[in-house]
Amino acid sequence: MKSEINSSEFSLDFTDLQLLDLLQRDAGQSNLQVAEQLHISPPTCLRRVRRLHALGLIERQVAIVRPEAVAPLVGHGLQALVEVTLERQHAEALDEFEALAVAEDGVQQCWRVSPGPDFVLVVACSDMPAYLALSQRLFTAHRNVRNVKTFFATKRAKFSPHLPQLAHKPENA
Repeated sequence: MKSEINSSEFSLDFTDLQLLDLLQRDAGQSNLQVAEQLHISPPTCLRRVRRLHALGLIERQVAIVRPEAVAPLVGHGLQALVEVTLERQHAEALDEFEALAVAEDGVQQCWRVSPGPDFVLVVACSDMPAYLALSQRLFTAHRNVRNVKTFFATKRAKFSPHLPQLAHKPENA
């Protein structure tokens, strides 16, 4: 995977943008299904998908699990959105906390934000004791954490990983 993408090295046409949009909405479709929707040949579709991977535009493909469907099998767990404010916000301090959060398995997403808190984390834990253990490791034991505000999720109304600007054809395409 490319960690840094330089758009001057390549360009995307509208078919590439449509392909990204389709894959973000449902990457489980067959190459043939995607090709038919884009009105291109299956070999062309596959070549384009491989190119998007090689360019680092597609980071990875994952399955999005429906929490209410899997809950009877593994339990509901806890989902939380956590605001974290650091005492010191210099680059090294931000990088240090980010590395700690990213390494934590219970952290599903880690966002640096501004203004307000320094980070917003999306956290998933099996139960409250697991959340408390995670909060000890990330927040209490870390000397530079000044404030933590946790919001426990009661319902996920929407989860959509696609980029909205890819849904519409540009005027000049």
